[in-house]
Amino acid sequence: MTRPDGAGLSDEQRYDQGMQVRRAVLGDEHVDRAVAGTVPLTADFQGLITRYAWGDIWSRPGLGRRERSVAVLTALIALGHHEELAMHLRAALRNGLTQEEVVEVILQSAIYCGVPAANTAFRIAKDVYSEA
Repeated sequence: MTRPDGAGLSDEQRYDQGMQVRRAVLGDEHVDRAVAGTVPLTADFQGLITRYAWGDIWSRPGLGRRERSVAVLTALIALGHHEELAMHLRAALRNGLTQEEVVEVILQSAIYCGVPAANTAFRIAKDVYSEA
């Protein structure tokens, strides 16, 4: 039996599980672009994030994808990872958050991550959501 957290799975099974979750969260278009852009230099890293981040961590049963998106958005805002933030702002909607809830996450982050970080997050969110 396949466990949702990847425990007891082979690397190949974790990769397959991770790819399913990665596609569900980020969308086929994004994942296809990432896979197509993989070169020998980045292949091990792509495998690592697919197996570990998506196959193990995002697959764990303790939090739903909505809650994981809230945690990820906050961490990316705090750390200033703007490119990843844009990607996960799109993913947050796919995971069931509304734009209004994303606004609340960014407002909450203003208190704990800083107003400049939240200001940048709002700018990125405005750009990302105007694409849709």
